[in-house]
Amino acid sequence: MSLEVFEKLESKVQQAIDTITLLQMEIEELKEKNGSLVQEIQSAQQGREDLERENNQLKEQQSGWQDRLQALLGRMEEV
Repeated sequence: MSLEVFEKLESKVQQAIDTITLLQMEIEELKEKNGSLVQEIQSAQQGREDLERENNQLKEQQSGWQDRLQALLGRMEEV
């Protein structure tokens, strides 16, 4: 009778070990995915910053062209 109890206990312990092993593997996979996603986020943030910088430069250029155009139109009205 006690041999059966020990066999059942051994089986349950083995199942627990298998479950723990699978969960550890899943944790490692999730850590890798998390690292990859962190890199993607950093890359996207850098891209956004680059686009914002370019957008500001283009706005400054547009403002400069508008000022020059207004000046030319002002000269035309004087003539």
